[in-house]
Amino acid sequence: MRERWFWFAMTTTLTWGVWGALIEVPEKHGVPAPLGYAIWALTMIPCAWIALRRRGGPIERDRRSVIVCATGGLLGAGGQLVLFEALRLAPAYIVFPIVSLYPALTIMLSVAFLRERAPRRQWAGIALSLPAIGLISLQGGDAKVSGYVWLVLATIVFVMWGAQACVLKLATKTVSAEGVFAYMAGTAVAFIPVSLAMTDFSAVSWQWTGPEAAIQVLNAIGALTLVFALREGKAIVVVPLTSLAPVITIILSLALYGRAPLPEQGIGMVLAAIAIYLVA
Repeated sequence: MRERWFWFAMTTTLTWGVWGALIEVPEKHGVPAPLGYAIWALTMIPCAWIALRRRGGPIERDRRSVIVCATGGLLGAGGQLVLFEALRLAPAYIVFPIVSLYPALTIMLSVAFLRERAPRRQWAGIALSLPAIGLISLQGGDAKVSGYVWLVLATIVFVMWGAQACVLKLATKTVSAEGVFAYMAGTAVAFIPVSLAMTDFSAVSWQWTGPEAAIQVLNAIGALTLVFALREGKAIVVVPLTSLAPVITIILSLALYGRAPLPEQGIGMVLAAIAIYLVA
């Protein structure tokens, strides 16, 4: 059981890393990010159906299960929509370094409220993962930004995503992982009207040629295995590990698009490799 959480977490890291490298394909084919959210939410449905079929038995329907699981889904899906608005107001290279440090909040909340602990070796890996995440998320650019609304929105995403893993971990104590994911899928689908309202349909190409749905399935699978990792592992370890997915993204971007990482990103990748070794 102690090993299974690691492989679930690494599956999330891998699928999210590949998803990050390929996500620009649908955008180049006329699928804006908010519309991509709607596609992702729909891909959550078959993943939830397969998971529930595998589990068998009825889904938990008591009030606590519904509230806690739906809250976890709201924090994740809602955070994505807030992020879209932040990226509309400011470039990604100043938004993502703020948002990407949400594992630090997860760690603090997990220690304070879930009473989670870890061996010194894993704490060393966790400590290295945080600067690694920050360095990897850096991007070049010199655009000027006015106002601070983007900063407020980025901070909101930081808080929502930082709290989500703790809520999901709390949910898995009394609800099956399959049930938690099913509620997450339902919450994601419920936000589709909001994502469509945020979509600039004048920029949409209705003759899509890219594998939009297939790419978004990677995101959905990563979310599913994240829930399983949180069920069997500790949030203070799982979340920093899965947040290193950009390492995979950078490596694939180099292979697919010939983009060399920034020096800071290279340092972050080295720290990430050491962190994964220590955590594992």
